[in-house]
Amino acid sequence: MFIRHKVQDYKTWKAAFDAHASRRTEAGLTEKYLLRSLDDPNEVFGLFEATDLDQARAFSESADLRQKMQEAGVVDKPDIYFLNS
Repeated sequence: MFIRHKVQDYKTWKAAFDAHASRRTEAGLTEKYLLRSLDDPNEVFGLFEATDLDQARAFSESADLRQKMQEAGVVDKPDIYFLNS
């Protein structure tokens, strides 16, 4: 699963992201890369390995994730892609 979004403040967002790690683990997601744009340090990219596609999709569409993103300062609609190697 690949995700891209902009945040209001990276440090605030990162603390909230780290606090939500157990939910990602429960959804079968393993963080592979967490990157920031060189042009805009508040644009964040994440690549996660998923053990179960249905679980990953359910997590990405969950009200819990939307709420946590809003609380963390995500300022645009995230782009979420499910990729295959």
